[in-house]
Order: sequence, then C-alpha cells, then structure tokens
Amino acid sequence: MITVEEHRAAVLAGVEPLPVRHLPLTDALGCLLTEDVTAALHVPPFDNSAMDGYAVRADDVATADEDAAVDLRVVGDIPAGAAELPDVLPGTAARIMTGAPMPPGADAVVPVERTDQQAGPGEGTELPETVRIFASSPAGRHIRRAGEDVAPGAVVLRAGGLVGPRDLATAAATGHGTLPVRPRPRVGVLTTGDELVPPGAPLGPGQIPESNNVLLLGLVDVLGGRAVPLGFVGDDPAELRGLLEDNLGAVDALITTGGVSAGAYDVVKQVLAPLGDVSFTSVAIQPGKPQGFGVLRRDDGAGVPIFCLPGNPVSVFVSFQVFVEPALRVMAGLADPDVPQSVEPVLIEARAAAGWRCPPGRRQYIPVVFDEDDETTRVRPASPRGSGSHLVASLAAAEGLAVVAAGTEAVAEGDAVPVMMVP
Repeated sequence: MITVEEHRAAVLAGVEPLPVRHLPLTDALGCLLTEDVTAALHVPPFDNSAMDGYAVRADDVATADEDAAVDLRVVGDIPAGAAELPDVLPGTAARIMTGAPMPPGADAVVPVERTDQQAGPGEGTELPETVRIFASSPAGRHIRRAGEDVAPGAVVLRAGGLVGPRDLATAAATGHGTLPVRPRPRVGVLTTGDELVPPGAPLGPGQIPESNNVLLLGLVDVLGGRAVPLGFVGDDPAELRGLLEDNLGAVDALITTGGVSAGAYDVVKQVLAPLGDVSFTSVAIQPGKPQGFGVLRRDDGAGVPIFCLPGNPVSVFVSFQVFVEPALRVMAGLADPDVPQSVEPVLIEARAAAGWRCPPGRRQYIPVVFDEDDETTRVRPASPRGSGSHLVASLAAAEGLAVVAAGTEAVAEGDAVPVMMVP
C-alpha cells in the first residue's frame, strides 16, 4: 500500500490549471478572474432622471410652492430608453420616467408627487397639456450624472478573486459581455455496476439504488466544478469503453466509481489497466483503499485526468474529499500543488464524545456529527455502527470527517481528533 500523501501527490502531478478563456458572463460565475477589469463605459452612461416626474428648467420653478404654483406647458413624454428628446424651452416641461435621459434645456426634475398630476400607471395618467408645479427644484436636483459612479478606464474588478453575482452586474454595467477566467473544470461522472437501478425504481433480486452518481454530481457542482452526467453502465467492457470514448472530448476530467478492486467483474480496471495510462493501487486509507488514477488523451492531444474511485458510497465521498477536490482546485487555478497548504484540507481540533475502533495500518476518515453539550467541540460517529464504507444512509447526518492516524487501534472517549469539514 501507498500512503494518502503519495497517492495525492501522484494525482496532483497529473493535473494542471485549465487555460484562461474569455467566457460569457453567466458562464464565468464562480470562476477565478485572471486579469483586472476596467470600465469601458461611463456609469451611468448619460445624465438621467432619478425620479418619475417632470424635467424642467430650474429658473422656471424657482418660486414655486404650495401657495404659488407655477404652470408649464408640457412638450413631450420621455420614457426610459427614449431615443428622441424634446427641447425644454423657458416656460415648458417634459414628463420623464426614472432612468430616462435628460432632455436638452432641462437642468432639474420635479417629482410627480409635487405636481397636480396623478402618479401612474392607470386612468388619469395620459400626457397633459400643462402641468402645475408646487415645489421648486434647484439645478441638478434628482439628476444622476453620467459617470458619477465610474468613468471609463477605472478598475472595477481585481484579478485573483472568484467571480460572484455582483461582479457579473458590474461587468455588464461597465460594458463587458465576457470575462477572462480560469474555467471551472467540466467533470464527467460515470458509475458502474450490474446491480444498479435508477433512484426510486423498484428493486429486483440483488439490486441496489444508484446513489454514487447523484452524490458526485452534487459534490462537483458544490465544490466549484461543472458536473457532466454520463449516467451509469453495467459490467460490460464494450459499453464502458464506448461511453468513455464518446465523451472524452466534452470534459476536462472524468470520475468513475466501482470496478477498481480485485473482483472478477471489476470492469473499470479491466478496460483501463491495459492502456498503461491509468494506474491502480491500494492506498492506506479507510474507507477507499482501492484507487485508480491516470490521464487519458483526447484526439487534440489534451490530457483528461480520470479518477477511478471505489464503489461503496462512503468510500466515494471520502475519496472525493481527499483526492479529487484538491485536483479540481488546481485545475480551476485555486490551488498550487507546490504549496502544501493550498491543497491540504482545513482541520479543526475536537474531542471524541464516544470511542470507536480503527483499521490497522490505514488512516481513517470517519463521518462524524458534533455534540454541543459543553464548550468543548466534541464529535461522535454519524452511524451507530461506526465506520463502514456501505453506511450511506447515515452520510446525510455527517458534519465532518474525523481523521485518525494510521496505526491507531482505537479512539477513546476524550481523545483529541482533528476533523475535516465537508459540504
């Protein structure tokens, strides 16, 4: 057997950051921004009204109040998006909506609530011939000036952060339709086994619901990739080979589950081992001892890392956290394999609230839940049966993975245990 660190090092040596691409804004969400982004437009792009009301000349309404209203002739209507604007000459006004461009001659806006006109929409909101103004409005009042938020050339997004929803809005508002990013890796997920049936389907003799596929698709999406569902196949080498060949060009990485151990029907090992590009090994980890990893080559010469995980669901969950997730972080530009702290999991210290046994010679990752009965962080196994790669029904309760060093025979109540947080 090899150690966890040795297998992770082999995995990280086989992956590299994806090339930078200019992606459409919605596709860039969650990706690493690789360059500073500067505004290409003024924000706002033109002087516009901050209120629904009437665009006026400030001098015309300087004396207006509730006791001395001013009547102005209405020369036009300006909705948001208007391309043709009326001239506002002395003694006139134009009805204007919020966000609409200011017309020539006008230098202030009077809110509709300070006029004799009804706020719309509805009956009585047709364009009037005249408007009575009951309040003054100094020059510049209720006007948003072009560029008052940002002027062209100003840096609006800094390189090095993950693109979030607010960043997308800023990019769009400042004139950008794409962003330079490291793409989130497209990860094809394929599970194997004659015993599998779709979730919710009736079970026949010897059959089980397929749960690894939905588990992995969720993990990929939650942890920064773009999951590509490839379904599941039985223990047929030709079917597996064809599915891999058909989808190799559409993904940046592949994950398979099942068929990697020493059984007579371990189809993944049967198909991939002869190629020489994928190595299968035993790792000193529990659960998840049988592992496979390699790089398949597409027709264009690009390498597609393939992670061959065992078939038991808890083994799949642990293997993803320990080996796959760090590699996807490297591919997305979020981690540097030469900097250990960027790929090592974050651990918190806890105390065992109950004891459990550990496998000899292997590092244990056991799903645990937190006890909150005192000020000390305490954990206990998520399943009353302790550690087992098949205990998938208890996985939903898990709040972390307790990491127990190889060579530990048992954890006793009160022992210190590091805990790896999980999604």
